[in-house]
Amino acid sequence: MANKIYPSADAALKGVVADGQTLAVGGFGLCGIPEALIDALHDSGVKNLTCISNNAGVDGFGLGKLLETRQIKKMVASYVGENKEFERQYLAGELELEFTPQGTLAEKLRAGGAGIPAFFTKTGVGTQVAEGKELREFDGETYVMERSLVPDVALVKADVADKSGNLRFRLTARNFNPAAAMAGKVCIVEVEKIVEVGELAPDDIHLPGIYVHRIVLNATPEKRIEKRTVSASVDAAAAKVEAQAAIAQAAAGSDVPAPIKNTKGA
Repeated sequence: MANKIYPSADAALKGVVADGQTLAVGGFGLCGIPEALIDALHDSGVKNLTCISNNAGVDGFGLGKLLETRQIKKMVASYVGENKEFERQYLAGELELEFTPQGTLAEKLRAGGAGIPAFFTKTGVGTQVAEGKELREFDGETYVMERSLVPDVALVKADVADKSGNLRFRLTARNFNPAAAMAGKVCIVEVEKIVEVGELAPDDIHLPGIYVHRIVLNATPEKRIEKRTVSASVDAAAAKVEAQAAIAQAAAGSDVPAPIKNTKGA
Protein backbone atom coordinates (compact mmCIF):
# COMPACT_ATOMS: atom_id res chain seq x y z
CA MET A 1 0.00 0.00 0.00
CA ALA A 2 1.41 3.40 -1.02
CA ASN A 3 2.16 5.76 1.83
CA LYS A 4 -0.47 8.52 1.82
CA ILE A 5 0.83 10.37 4.89
CA TYR A 6 2.86 13.54 4.35
CA PRO A 7 4.95 15.30 7.01
CA SER A 8 3.43 18.75 6.51
CA ALA A 9 0.73 20.63 4.64
CA ASP A 10 3.41 22.20 2.42
CA ALA A 11 4.70 18.76 1.47
CA ALA A 12 1.20 17.48 0.80
CA LEU A 13 0.54 20.27 -1.72
CA LYS A 14 3.92 20.02 -3.44
CA GLY A 15 3.71 18.78 -7.00
CA VAL A 16 -0.10 18.93 -6.97
CA VAL A 17 -1.27 22.56 -6.86
CA ALA A 18 -0.47 24.95 -9.69
CA ASP A 19 -1.52 28.29 -11.15
CA GLY A 20 -4.90 28.36 -12.85
CA GLN A 21 -6.35 25.27 -11.19
CA THR A 22 -9.87 24.71 -9.92
CA LEU A 23 -9.98 23.70 -6.26
CA ALA A 24 -12.85 22.47 -4.11
CA VAL A 25 -12.41 23.42 -0.47
CA GLY A 26 -14.54 21.84 2.25
CA GLY A 27 -16.15 23.69 5.11
CA PHE A 28 -19.16 25.79 6.00
CA GLY A 29 -18.29 29.21 7.33
CA LEU A 30 -15.28 28.32 9.49
CA CYS A 31 -16.66 24.91 10.48
CA GLY A 32 -14.70 22.02 9.01
CA ILE A 33 -12.27 24.05 6.92
CA PRO A 34 -8.78 22.61 6.20
CA GLU A 35 -6.92 25.39 8.01
CA ALA A 36 -3.36 24.11 7.57
CA LEU A 37 -3.86 23.28 3.90
CA ILE A 38 -5.31 26.72 3.19
CA ASP A 39 -2.33 28.34 4.94
CA ALA A 40 0.05 26.19 2.89
CA LEU A 41 -1.80 27.13 -0.29
CA HIS A 42 -1.40 30.78 0.70
CA ASP A 43 2.33 30.32 1.27
CA SER A 44 2.78 28.43 -2.03
CA GLY A 45 2.02 31.59 -3.98
CA VAL A 46 -0.12 29.83 -6.61
CA LYS A 47 -2.52 32.23 -8.31
CA ASN A 48 -5.42 32.57 -10.74
CA LEU A 49 -7.33 29.93 -8.79
CA THR A 50 -11.00 29.08 -9.14
CA CYS A 51 -12.23 28.02 -5.71
CA ILE A 52 -15.41 26.03 -5.15
CA SER A 53 -16.59 26.45 -1.58
CA ASN A 54 -19.82 27.32 0.20
CA ASN A 55 -18.28 30.66 1.13
CA ALA A 56 -14.81 32.18 1.50
CA GLY A 57 -14.18 32.10 5.22
CA VAL A 58 -13.88 35.47 6.93
CA ASP A 59 -11.53 38.40 6.54
CA GLY A 60 -8.03 37.24 7.37
CA PHE A 61 -8.88 33.58 7.97
CA GLY A 62 -9.63 30.56 5.84
CA LEU A 63 -10.04 31.35 2.15
CA GLY A 64 -10.21 35.01 3.18
CA LYS A 65 -6.40 34.91 3.29
CA LEU A 66 -6.24 33.96 -0.39
CA LEU A 67 -8.65 36.73 -1.33
CA GLU A 68 -6.45 39.29 0.39
CA THR A 69 -3.41 38.17 -1.62
CA ARG A 70 -5.46 38.02 -4.86
CA GLN A 71 -4.63 34.36 -5.42
CA ILE A 72 -8.29 33.62 -6.21
CA LYS A 73 -9.66 34.91 -9.52
CA LYS A 74 -13.09 33.25 -9.27
CA MET A 75 -15.34 31.88 -6.53
CA VAL A 76 -18.07 29.31 -7.07
CA ALA A 77 -20.06 29.79 -3.88
CA SER A 78 -23.52 30.08 -2.40
CA TYR A 79 -22.83 32.75 0.23
CA VAL A 80 -20.72 35.89 0.45
CA GLY A 81 -21.57 36.17 4.13
CA GLU A 82 -19.20 37.57 6.71
CA ASN A 83 -16.32 38.39 4.37
CA LYS A 84 -16.12 42.11 3.61
CA GLU A 85 -13.17 41.73 1.25
CA PHE A 86 -15.08 39.07 -0.71
CA GLU A 87 -17.98 41.50 -1.05
CA ARG A 88 -15.73 44.43 -1.94
CA GLN A 89 -13.84 42.58 -4.67
CA TYR A 90 -17.04 41.26 -6.22
CA LEU A 91 -18.83 44.61 -6.27
CA ALA A 92 -15.69 46.29 -7.65
CA GLY A 93 -15.49 43.79 -10.49
CA GLU A 94 -12.16 42.44 -9.26
CA LEU A 95 -13.40 38.91 -8.56
CA GLU A 96 -15.53 36.61 -10.69
CA LEU A 97 -18.38 35.02 -8.78
CA GLU A 98 -20.66 32.18 -9.83
CA PHE A 99 -23.50 32.26 -7.33
CA THR A 100 -24.91 28.78 -6.88
CA PRO A 101 -27.82 27.73 -4.65
CA GLN A 102 -26.46 25.83 -1.69
CA GLY A 103 -28.18 22.50 -2.37
CA THR A 104 -27.29 22.73 -6.05
CA LEU A 105 -23.64 23.34 -5.15
CA ALA A 106 -23.59 20.25 -2.93
CA GLU A 107 -25.20 18.16 -5.68
CA LYS A 108 -22.82 19.48 -8.36
CA LEU A 109 -19.92 18.16 -6.28
CA ARG A 110 -21.63 14.90 -5.33
CA ALA A 111 -22.63 14.21 -8.92
CA GLY A 112 -19.13 15.03 -10.15
CA GLY A 113 -17.70 12.49 -7.75
CA ALA A 114 -20.26 9.90 -8.89
CA GLY A 115 -19.41 10.35 -12.56
CA ILE A 116 -22.69 12.08 -13.41
CA PRO A 117 -21.92 14.94 -15.85
CA ALA A 118 -25.15 16.91 -15.34
CA PHE A 119 -28.56 16.84 -13.68
CA PHE A 120 -31.88 18.71 -13.70
CA THR A 121 -33.27 20.66 -10.76
CA LYS A 122 -36.19 23.04 -10.17
CA THR A 123 -34.02 25.30 -8.02
CA GLY A 124 -33.26 28.54 -9.82
CA VAL A 125 -35.87 28.24 -12.57
CA GLY A 126 -37.16 31.71 -13.45
CA THR A 127 -34.17 33.47 -11.89
CA GLN A 128 -30.73 34.64 -13.01
CA VAL A 129 -29.39 31.25 -11.94
CA ALA A 130 -31.06 29.67 -14.97
CA GLU A 131 -29.94 32.25 -17.54
CA GLY A 132 -28.13 30.63 -20.48
CA LYS A 133 -28.82 27.10 -19.24
CA GLU A 134 -30.92 24.37 -20.78
CA LEU A 135 -34.50 24.12 -19.52
CA ARG A 136 -36.56 20.97 -19.84
CA GLU A 137 -40.04 19.93 -18.79
CA PHE A 138 -40.68 16.81 -16.71
CA ASP A 139 -44.20 15.86 -15.64
CA GLY A 140 -45.46 19.35 -16.33
CA GLU A 141 -42.73 21.10 -14.33
CA THR A 142 -39.78 23.10 -15.67
CA TYR A 143 -36.25 22.15 -14.62
CA VAL A 144 -32.84 23.69 -15.29
CA MET A 145 -29.82 21.62 -16.23
CA GLU A 146 -26.76 22.03 -14.02
CA ARG A 147 -23.31 20.76 -14.97
CA SER A 148 -21.45 18.80 -12.32
CA LEU A 149 -18.13 19.91 -10.84
CA VAL A 150 -14.89 17.94 -11.10
CA PRO A 151 -12.15 20.14 -9.61
CA ASP A 152 -8.45 19.51 -10.17
CA VAL A 153 -7.80 19.31 -6.42
CA ALA A 154 -9.96 18.91 -3.32
CA LEU A 155 -8.76 20.20 0.05
CA VAL A 156 -10.85 18.73 2.85
CA LYS A 157 -10.94 18.41 6.63
CA ALA A 158 -11.77 15.25 8.57
CA ASP A 159 -11.53 14.27 12.22
CA VAL A 160 -9.81 10.89 11.90
CA ALA A 161 -8.10 9.00 9.08
CA ASP A 162 -6.54 5.58 9.05
CA LYS A 163 -3.33 5.09 7.11
CA SER A 164 -5.19 3.93 4.00
CA GLY A 165 -7.23 7.14 3.93
CA ASN A 166 -10.56 5.96 5.28
CA LEU A 167 -12.15 9.02 6.91
CA ARG A 168 -14.44 9.85 9.79
CA PHE A 169 -15.82 13.37 10.10
CA ARG A 170 -17.03 15.06 13.28
CA LEU A 171 -20.64 16.18 13.52
CA THR A 172 -21.45 19.30 11.46
CA ALA A 173 -17.83 19.62 10.35
CA ARG A 174 -18.72 16.94 7.79
CA ASN A 175 -20.78 19.48 5.73
CA PHE A 176 -19.33 19.84 2.19
CA ASN A 177 -16.19 17.81 2.88
CA PRO A 178 -17.25 14.32 1.65
CA ALA A 179 -18.74 15.71 -1.57
CA ALA A 180 -15.63 17.83 -2.23
CA ALA A 181 -13.37 14.84 -1.55
CA MET A 182 -15.29 12.63 -3.98
CA ALA A 183 -15.31 15.24 -6.74
CA GLY A 184 -11.61 16.17 -6.74
CA LYS A 185 -9.27 14.49 -9.21
CA VAL A 186 -6.71 14.63 -6.39
CA CYS A 187 -7.90 14.76 -2.78
CA ILE A 188 -5.71 16.04 0.05
CA VAL A 189 -7.14 15.68 3.54
CA GLU A 190 -6.18 17.38 6.79
CA VAL A 191 -7.00 15.38 9.93
CA GLU A 192 -6.65 15.72 13.68
CA LYS A 193 -5.78 12.08 14.27
CA ILE A 194 -4.29 9.20 12.27
CA VAL A 195 -4.88 5.60 13.32
CA GLU A 196 -3.81 2.21 12.07
CA VAL A 197 -5.80 0.41 9.40
CA GLY A 198 -8.51 -1.60 11.13
CA GLU A 199 -8.96 0.75 14.07
CA LEU A 200 -11.98 2.38 12.45
CA ALA A 201 -14.98 0.08 12.46
CA PRO A 202 -16.37 -0.39 8.93
CA ASP A 203 -19.71 1.14 9.93
CA ASP A 204 -17.86 4.13 11.41
CA ILE A 205 -16.21 5.14 8.10
CA HIS A 206 -17.90 8.09 6.41
CA LEU A 207 -15.71 8.15 3.28
CA PRO A 208 -13.62 5.26 1.93
CA GLY A 209 -9.91 5.75 1.35
CA ILE A 210 -10.22 5.17 -2.41
CA TYR A 211 -11.04 8.87 -2.73
CA VAL A 212 -8.07 10.08 -0.66
CA HIS A 213 -4.60 10.55 -2.14
CA ARG A 214 -2.68 12.45 0.53
CA ILE A 215 -3.08 12.91 4.29
CA VAL A 216 -1.55 15.49 6.61
CA LEU A 217 -1.86 15.62 10.39
CA ASN A 218 -2.93 18.86 12.09
CA ALA A 219 -3.58 17.77 15.66
CA THR A 220 -4.18 21.27 17.05
CA PRO A 221 -6.17 23.38 14.59
CA GLU A 222 -7.21 26.84 15.69
CA LYS A 223 -10.94 26.22 15.06
CA ARG A 224 -11.71 29.91 15.19
CA ILE A 225 -15.30 30.78 16.06
CA GLU A 226 -16.95 32.81 13.32
CA LYS A 227 -19.40 34.66 15.53
CA ARG A 228 -19.77 33.96 19.24
CA THR A 229 -23.23 34.64 20.66
CA VAL A 230 -24.73 34.14 24.11
CA SER A 231 -28.28 33.98 25.39
CA ALA A 232 -29.96 37.32 26.04
CA SER A 233 -30.72 36.12 29.57
CA VAL A 234 -27.01 35.86 30.42
CA ASP A 235 -25.50 38.99 31.93
CA ALA A 236 -22.03 40.36 31.16
CA ALA A 237 -20.37 38.59 34.11
CA ALA A 238 -21.75 35.22 33.04
CA ALA A 239 -20.68 35.81 29.44
CA LYS A 240 -17.14 36.57 30.64
CA VAL A 241 -17.03 33.37 32.70
CA GLU A 242 -18.30 31.37 29.72
CA ALA A 243 -15.70 32.91 27.40
CA GLN A 244 -12.87 32.21 29.86
CA ALA A 245 -14.01 28.59 30.18
CA ALA A 246 -14.11 28.19 26.40
CA ILE A 247 -10.58 29.59 26.06
CA ALA A 248 -9.32 27.25 28.78
CA GLN A 249 -10.95 24.26 27.11
CA ALA A 250 -9.47 25.20 23.74
CA ALA A 251 -6.02 25.43 25.33
CA ALA A 252 -6.55 21.98 26.84
CA GLY A 253 -7.57 20.54 23.46
CA SER A 254 -11.26 20.10 24.24
CA ASP A 255 -13.89 21.19 21.74
CA VAL A 256 -16.88 20.64 24.00
CA PRO A 257 -18.31 24.05 25.00
CA ALA A 258 -18.72 24.90 28.65
CA PRO A 259 -22.30 25.26 29.86
CA ILE A 260 -23.58 28.82 30.23
CA LYS A 261 -24.78 29.59 33.71
CA ASN A 262 -27.16 32.39 34.55
CA THR A 263 -25.65 34.22 37.51
CA LYS A 264 -28.41 36.78 37.86
CA GLY A 265 -29.59 36.96 41.44
CA ALA A 266 -26.81 34.68 42.61
